[in-house]
Amino acid sequence: MKFFLVFAVAVLAAGCATQTPPIKQAEVDYTLEQQQQAQRAAVNEKSEGQLVLKRKIALGRITNETRYGRSLVRDEHNDTVGKQVGDMLSKALTESGHFLVFERPDINRLKDELALTGTKMNVIGADALIIGSLTEYGRKTVGESGFLSATKRQVAHAKVEFRLVDPKTGHSFFSTTGSGEASNEASSIAGFGSRAEYDGTLGDTAISQAISGAVSKLVYEMLSRPWRTNILDVQGDLVYISGGKSQGIKQGMVFSVESPGKEVTSKQTGFIISLPGEEVATIKVTALFGEDETSEGAVTKVLTGSIAGHDSEQLIIVKKD
Repeated sequence: MKFFLVFAVAVLAAGCATQTPPIKQAEVDYTLEQQQQAQRAAVNEKSEGQLVLKRKIALGRITNETRYGRSLVRDEHNDTVGKQVGDMLSKALTESGHFLVFERPDINRLKDELALTGTKMNVIGADALIIGSLTEYGRKTVGESGFLSATKRQVAHAKVEFRLVDPKTGHSFFSTTGSGEASNEASSIAGFGSRAEYDGTLGDTAISQAISGAVSKLVYEMLSRPWRTNILDVQGDLVYISGGKSQGIKQGMVFSVESPGKEVTSKQTGFIISLPGEEVATIKVTALFGEDETSEGAVTKVLTGSIAGHDSEQLIIVKKD
């Protein structure tokens, strides 16, 4: 009997000495900040030495197609979880540094606000419209138990699916998915140790991870498309073009000025196809102006050729190899 009591006291003392610390948050193998840093590093490596024109992205329909949060739908304009995913997506796209993000779901609210002051909204066309949804979401609790010990782990998993749509034709030209997982863990020995309470933030973390993975793929897709811009104005021998410092334009850079190619309709697909244009001139950047990405531009001078006799609003500025 004495031996058993001594043994029990020894086990309890060992349990107190080896108890695990309070709940530890885990976000897969890397934190969201580390993922974002890796994403920016990868994009910078891809775009090093290239012009990074900020594409115009419009947020379209973003919905929740899972059972998660169904009972919480109270927003007359959108489901609560779908709106949350849309807000998180907008934030991730903006922070990537490669997009001008335009809101479409709340555009009527913006128009109503401007109507109070009699101001008309200047709706800007986008290069692509993003449509998507939260397609998977789930939580589970897993654990292991042994002699006088137990481990409890809460896991949240989320999956999002997005596609890029050409607003001119309605053609869906790219789709991608992103998955994320977040968990916390608690252990105890002989009844001592941390206790895993319900963590409501795990779902938000998992969704954020999934969106971050999808956005990195969207960035790569948009960067693979040709860089081009337009002429703002022509004054004498000076040609003002759109795009400045934030897009990578520097003094001394040379660009090609091309005439638009003829547009023909493909009998095979029904789409309008622009034939290759011709180079009419080359221009060199002499100065930059503007305060931010929405107002920046560059001053250039013609090096070769001439834009005289051409409609400057139809000419296209492309990167000179």
